[in-house]
Amino acid sequence: MPLAALAEAIGQATGTAFQPDHHTEAGGGCINRGLSLAGRDGRRFFVKLNAARHADMFSAEVEGLTTLAAARAIRVPRPVTHGIAAGQAFLVLEWLDLRPNGDAAGLGRRLAALHRVTWHAHGWHRDNTIGSTPQPNTATPDWIPFYRDRRLGHQIDLAAETGAPARLLDGCRRLQADIEAFFDGYRPLPSLLHGDLWGGNVGYVNGEPVLFDPAVYHGDRETDLAMTELFGGFPASFQAAYREAWPLDPGYATRRLLYNLYHVLNHHHLFGGGYAAQAERMVERLLAEIRA
Repeated sequence: MPLAALAEAIGQATGTAFQPDHHTEAGGGCINRGLSLAGRDGRRFFVKLNAARHADMFSAEVEGLTTLAAARAIRVPRPVTHGIAAGQAFLVLEWLDLRPNGDAAGLGRRLAALHRVTWHAHGWHRDNTIGSTPQPNTATPDWIPFYRDRRLGHQIDLAAETGAPARLLDGCRRLQADIEAFFDGYRPLPSLLHGDLWGGNVGYVNGEPVLFDPAVYHGDRETDLAMTELFGGFPASFQAAYREAWPLDPGYATRRLLYNLYHVLNHHHLFGGGYAAQAERMVERLLAEIRA
């Protein structure tokens, strides 16, 4: 993408002309290309680039970051501008000098504060993406049908479309039909969620925790907590501080596996590999819980 188009968009958004000095490749995750863009006036921005068809993904990310910022619970990058230029979708964010370590206990407390921000229903006012996968967020009064249909059911449909093993699909559908077994007496609040809370979407600025790359919606706070345990990267001090601020229901230990199934199925959809086998093992364990 020509830097001139980015510079013009930044200048229009900030009200001050921006002249690029240099740029370097920066981590953009598995989905986007990331750039560190520095200007002659000392300003610096983080830029995400993708195909033009993903412009709506960036639009949803801007709304997600704005929603998280409005909660005043935890820091997120400030969106600068987004759009399409030279045939590419772009998103410009403030530059933050992120570090991998910092106040993990503070992250736990701030996440609990974020989760105390609630909505009138589970879902969100618009659909967004989890990675690059469409994530439907149609508002639903009760959590169980929302998770059953908008999360697990949606991933089952995608798995079927991409030729997932029949054994996995059969197990997922049986699990979907009996999902209420995991919610005996438990009805969660529609908490404000980051939605994609793995270790790669957390950093620290001068020790202060920062969240980025969200897949925002309102739902069971346990889903965010479950994902922090899926791929690791969150120290015990984070978990302890969260639980001290807002203790978890005893059923979380079982529902954690149910909630992480959504992300493993999505990884199968995005990346293939061994995720189908991992999802199959998870489904077998969950069905065994129901039988027990």
